[in-house]
Amino acid sequence: MPINSLGAMIDCSRGGVYTLPTLKKFFSYLSRMGYTYVQLYTEDVYEVDGEPYFGYLRGRYSKQDLKELDAAAKGYGLELVPCIQTLAHLRGLTRWAEYAGVTDTGDILLADDERTYALIEKMFSVCAECFSSRRINIGMDEAHMVGLGKYLDRYGFCDRFQILLRHLARVVGIAERYGFSPMMWSDMFFRLAGGGEYRAGVIPQEVRDLVPERLTLIYWDYYSTNEAHYQKMLRAHREFPVPVAFAGGASCWYGFAPLNRFALRATEAAVRACLAEGVGELFITCWKDDGAECPLFASLPVLYAAAQFARGNFDMASVAAGFEKMFGIAWETFLALDGVNVGAGEALSNPSRYMLYSDPFLGIFDRTITACGTDFSAVFAQLSKGARSRAFGYMFRTLCALCRVLELKMPLGVRTRKVCRSGDEAALRALIADYAELEKRLKIFYRRFSAQWERECRGNGFEHHDVRLGGLMQRVRHCRAMLSDVLSGKTERIAELGEDILPFADNADGAPVLYTDWLHTALIKPLL
Repeated sequence: MPINSLGAMIDCSRGGVYTLPTLKKFFSYLSRMGYTYVQLYTEDVYEVDGEPYFGYLRGRYSKQDLKELDAAAKGYGLELVPCIQTLAHLRGLTRWAEYAGVTDTGDILLADDERTYALIEKMFSVCAECFSSRRINIGMDEAHMVGLGKYLDRYGFCDRFQILLRHLARVVGIAERYGFSPMMWSDMFFRLAGGGEYRAGVIPQEVRDLVPERLTLIYWDYYSTNEAHYQKMLRAHREFPVPVAFAGGASCWYGFAPLNRFALRATEAAVRACLAEGVGELFITCWKDDGAECPLFASLPVLYAAAQFARGNFDMASVAAGFEKMFGIAWETFLALDGVNVGAGEALSNPSRYMLYSDPFLGIFDRTITACGTDFSAVFAQLSKGARSRAFGYMFRTLCALCRVLELKMPLGVRTRKVCRSGDEAALRALIADYAELEKRLKIFYRRFSAQWERECRGNGFEHHDVRLGGLMQRVRHCRAMLSDVLSGKTERIAELGEDILPFADNADGAPVLYTDWLHTALIKPLL
């Protein structure tokens, strides 16, 4: 069975709310590549009648914005599909006292409460008014704590599978009243049946029979490069008596740089499995976890390759040539965006992000740079080629600046401990000079990244980066001052540098890791 429905999902909810011109440009590229639809992922960043706190201060899209995007997508031959959340991933709402009554725990709505379904009905009303498509993604993924907060206080412990199924039935009922055919992420069925793991397993027949007939289950998986793994999971999904779609990932949510090379390998394996198993619908997710640092257009190689794979073209030389012809930039030049993750290669790891934010005196990741190396000259040279591109040069210029930062920052913690323990005054003076130089490079990176954000996104959300990068610059400045006090004799020693750095997690060999939590990277004990 061929793949006849090919989509992309754009995350507009994790800090970056893309401007309408940015999205229209992206639609045009998707259309040229052969995509048939786009999912617009909006948790709370859209206008809902009678709900002023819905998307409050988040840069939400007005109903007119949504209608304009729907018309633009249609003009490019694309179906614009609303992608919302009706259970979890709603921290933008649950932070406000206005929604305390419909919150179970964390970012999860309170199931079996009529106020919850009144709110969800308003969500569907907006989608019905603003989108011409009558398909909708209702979310419902990763609600790990469903039934364990206010629900538990009110009703006692209940079978969480049954809570999920009752809630699903209510949401699907609302969707159908508005003429929508819903789809949902499938992981909660598998997690609740499999002890929390999203893996192939036995789903009881009575549970499978309760899944609404008009529902499409979405198997999402972004982390494997093994075709057999995908086939096993697809077969498990096909035991449900409903259609199945597959969602792959562009690996663009791990920091400022994409991981296109890994995503290409994972996508090829997944598409081959979909073709083998007769799955006719596939879409690629462009998530933007924890701040939307990676530019939207950085994922074009994965999206282009996915469209080629879906047509059965797995010849990478042909894919590369077609990409260059369409976008006017060499394939390898574009893939150089991955390069700041020195040492990661095609592995799923992101040292460029966690080593940027890692504290220079409390460097919990310092042991992971063993395999990274610190020579960024070749990476910078490759990125500089892309910086000349009219359409995409801004992305390369941002990462050129980051490359210059990491050249000093990545080995800084290890160097600082070594120098301060050696008592070498000349080495300490050189180290202090490098801290001062790092401050200058951070300022340049900040300006480049700010310009990148302004080109793609609305202003809302950048406050995160002012706090993060501003805090980093101040911390570097403070560390430099403490080192200067040691050099002048004002301070005898810096206590923090007397403690050895232990292996991070299980990577005693010093290999790069994958870590995306800014808060726990920058702060040893978060102030929570």
